[in-house]
Amino acid sequence: MSSAFAHVLERLYEVTGYVPRGSATERSARCPAHDDRQPSLSVGVKQDGVVVVKCHGGPQCPTEDIVTALGLPMSALWPAELQGKTKRRDNADRWMPCGHDKVAEYLYRDEHGVVLYGVARCALKGNGCQGFRQWRPDPTNRSGRRWSLREDGELAVRLVPYRLPEVLAAIASEQVVMICEGEKDVETLSAHRAAATCNPMGAGKWLPEFAQYFHGADVSIVADRDAAGRKHAEAVVANLLPVARSIYVVQAAHGKDAADHLAAGATLGDFITVWEPKPYILENHG
Repeated sequence: MSSAFAHVLERLYEVTGYVPRGSATERSARCPAHDDRQPSLSVGVKQDGVVVVKCHGGPQCPTEDIVTALGLPMSALWPAELQGKTKRRDNADRWMPCGHDKVAEYLYRDEHGVVLYGVARCALKGNGCQGFRQWRPDPTNRSGRRWSLREDGELAVRLVPYRLPEVLAAIASEQVVMICEGEKDVETLSAHRAAATCNPMGAGKWLPEFAQYFHGADVSIVADRDAAGRKHAEAVVANLLPVARSIYVVQAAHGKDAADHLAAGATLGDFITVWEPKPYILENHG
């Protein structure tokens, strides 16, 4: 058992009075950050010795709150051999609650450019880790952020499409807006001078209230080449049909998504149109 894992388990017993139960690498315990009468905290240790804690209770307490309730610094989650590197990691703002390094971060802003929340992507996405975690600004925390979009089980932020100010500006100037599944695709398209957006949390998470931002918009939905991608595109189409001026659904000519398509050397004009649920009608001014 790693020293960091043992230390966290010891502090959990001291603070909650409940002995964490489970295996040598995974335990259940009472969460010290809320009134936890049924053990809702999972505590695990990864192969590299990093300790991961996750609250599954109603509040879904952020990692920072759990560690603070234990009277420990965040560095306590790192094994002894990495303690000397912790300061460098924190200064570089690379830490994520999953214990891996952050490799990308996407800021969601309101109409006026104010940051509402952020999404961080870790280095091991797709390699045994979910890869993404959301956070919201919190000036009361030393880090300036709280790794949860919820407070007391309720959503604590207003969800908006990614790069909303740029989307609104594009619609006002009658520029086509491309809607993808994820932030990486949006950033790739933006680097090619396209106006692009997505919803937070991936496929299947488009919200009905997002339609309010697309009145009169010309939209091109980039559907991923899988069943989830097609279903997601259909949901976006259904939501935007009453408000958008035109809607097309396209797919990558190479690979699964927009990032693959452009990485293969294809251009914005090379996307394949697979559906025209609401084509653009040229108005006759004669």
